[in-house]
Amino acid sequence: MALSRLAVAAFIAGVLYAQIAHGQPVTVEVAQSGGYSTEEIAAVATQGRVFGELTPARVRFNVEAAWGKRSGKGSDAFGAAYPYEGPVEVIEAYGERTFLPGRALFGVKAGRYRTPFGISSGSDHAYMGFLRAPLIRYNGYFALSNSFLEHGVDVIAGTPHLSLEASAGVPADVGEIERRPGLGTVVRGQGAWGPVILGVSRIHTRPYQNPRFARGRTVFTGMDFRWMQNGVQARGEWITGRPFNNTSTTGGYVDLLVHRPVMGPVTAVLRAERLHYDAAPPFAMRADRYTAGTRIRLLNELATQVAIVHQSPQIPQRRATALDLGLTYSIRR
Repeated sequence: MALSRLAVAAFIAGVLYAQIAHGQPVTVEVAQSGGYSTEEIAAVATQGRVFGELTPARVRFNVEAAWGKRSGKGSDAFGAAYPYEGPVEVIEAYGERTFLPGRALFGVKAGRYRTPFGISSGSDHAYMGFLRAPLIRYNGYFALSNSFLEHGVDVIAGTPHLSLEASAGVPADVGEIERRPGLGTVVRGQGAWGPVILGVSRIHTRPYQNPRFARGRTVFTGMDFRWMQNGVQARGEWITGRPFNNTSTTGGYVDLLVHRPVMGPVTAVLRAERLHYDAAPPFAMRADRYTAGTRIRLLNELATQVAIVHQSPQIPQRRATALDLGLTYSIRR
């Protein structure tokens, strides 16, 4: 961990030096967040991000770090973007270059980046009105995790409308749950037609569960979709596979986000989700959850998020119905 942080520090210093030398702007974002859930969970976090482009090489870079602290255990509240468990963590630190020869598309990314399975970017899950990750993306539910990161190389090729992406790397996860060391791969195909985006992903990696009972590899196949038109967006994911040998997990979610001009600073969000973990009794689990919420931009830099979450009793949460409140102040320079 110390070595990786040193490498990241050197990377940031090199990036900033190159930016100054070439006179190119660097964009800096800082966000301070806080929240409370009626599950008697409170959280506070700080996130910083530096991104831009090196010239004349035209290499884009992105460096993100976060610190968070959450009171209480046994809840996935406020886990949509990054963990809230202690020291400053480097979330992403990578460089990428995209080429457009003729009508083709080719890109390469290297460094530390989010595992590119399905709808995976941090902005897809945080600060949208949801304060919890989907069930299939929370590391306590025997599926995937929004805290999965890779140290590796990611290549994408195709056209702007149809592409194939492949990633190879070793786990660089953050938070309390970390996958075991070892090479992992992700392959993803995506097609875009007008307002519709469809994707298919497959991951082959190491488990994060205790090796005393979790043997074999983690293997999942997933499908995802997005549709957006006139201020209305529908999206969702469905996965099937195994977290380790002799088990299986299937599940998914569907989101609806609405931000019409008549709504002013308000964005309304809805989510329905289901998860089925098949294992030997009494460890099997079936879970359903429904979320209704809103995001309100109070000022240019200040936004609040409010969500009511109702979940089935089998999910290991403190209450079946909870009210989550979040407040974020962010600046960009």
